[in-house]
Amino acid sequence: MLNRVVITGFGNVCAFGRDWASIKQNLAQQKSAVVYMSEWDIFGEELNTRLGAPIPDYAPPAHWSRKDTRSMGKVAMLGVDAAGEALADAGLLEDERIKDGRMGVAAGSCSGDAKATGEVIDILHGKDSTFNANSYVKMMPHTVAANIAIYYGLKGRLIPTSSACTSASQAIGYSYEAIKFGLADMMLAGGADELHPSQAFVFDKLYATSCKNDTPTLSPAPFDIARDGLVLGEGGAMFVLESLGSALARGAKIYAEIVGFGTTCDGTHITRPQSETMRAAMQLALKDAAISPDLIGHVNAHATATRQGDVAESVATHEIFGSQTPVSSYKGYLGHTLGACGALESFISVMMMNEGLFYPNLNLRDIDPQCAPLRYLTQPQEIKTDYVMNNNFAFGGVNTSLIFKKFIN
Repeated sequence: MLNRVVITGFGNVCAFGRDWASIKQNLAQQKSAVVYMSEWDIFGEELNTRLGAPIPDYAPPAHWSRKDTRSMGKVAMLGVDAAGEALADAGLLEDERIKDGRMGVAAGSCSGDAKATGEVIDILHGKDSTFNANSYVKMMPHTVAANIAIYYGLKGRLIPTSSACTSASQAIGYSYEAIKFGLADMMLAGGADELHPSQAFVFDKLYATSCKNDTPTLSPAPFDIARDGLVLGEGGAMFVLESLGSALARGAKIYAEIVGFGTTCDGTHITRPQSETMRAAMQLALKDAAISPDLIGHVNAHATATRQGDVAESVATHEIFGSQTPVSSYKGYLGHTLGACGALESFISVMMMNEGLFYPNLNLRDIDPQCAPLRYLTQPQEIKTDYVMNNNFAFGGVNTSLIFKKFIN
């Protein structure tokens, strides 16, 4: 018998704060977290974008000791911090049940700690470097998952999902499958990424960053004809997932049920998104959930405000949902949080479903005619639905689709 999989905790550290009330307030006010990054001025003409959505004055929890953080760069700190919030929300922080092998972790990021990576580069260039034994641990691809497991004493399976923008959604999907098929009772699932100029340089060289530096809050603009690229954000976001039997046995609160997951690979080009395989991921999620597209009340689009990405995704979405299902992207508010976005945007989708109020795309004024004719939300809208879908797509041609259901016992 397959297990039903439910969400019993959520933890988040992002530019809008740590809790749903803060996120909701900013969405309701249609507020942008994007600012001019004046510290990037030192790069001059080498870096075109000056836009980012940072966490204001982020500092790790005060109770963390130097010993606790010696293996953590900022990206791991964001993940470990969010994981603690999620465990506390689920009533499992310091609970011995998470330390006996019943709970595992799946998490990822685009890369490891940028500062530690820079220390290695200094060595290669013959410069003085602060590189030490912990530097590799900070920069290794699975630094987020490993540090979460170590800090909270988790001894179940560890699934690194460092797949760029699908890191968190793959973590959620693979955790869902592990619990569904009885391979784990509980999982921490999500991802993290820090805002660092090295990431901005990568997307800048791909001509994918927004350069509306004089009007920070007007970018990014997913699906808009005047969009000129993505804006990077940062954050950590984690779910506590567990079998319904486990959740009921301990009297846990339940946010929602995960009922569908689909993931595909383009297999064609490393950075050019493909509508066909995007569509296939959504179809797999619908098949897994055993529902028809008309039951989905809202689609959270990945929609990074890049030229090719928005068009390809809109075409794939339209081929399944037509023009009736409401569609939004929340990157206009928080920027692209990379490895965290799959969990952060999934949580936003779940909470909007539970409250019956969905917030619109930000900065969408004139829909690009090359984008398919979807039902793009431009105003807050009350929608009563039992199902929402969250989609994420990443470099390497990685495509993910998750379906969440309002919990009914």
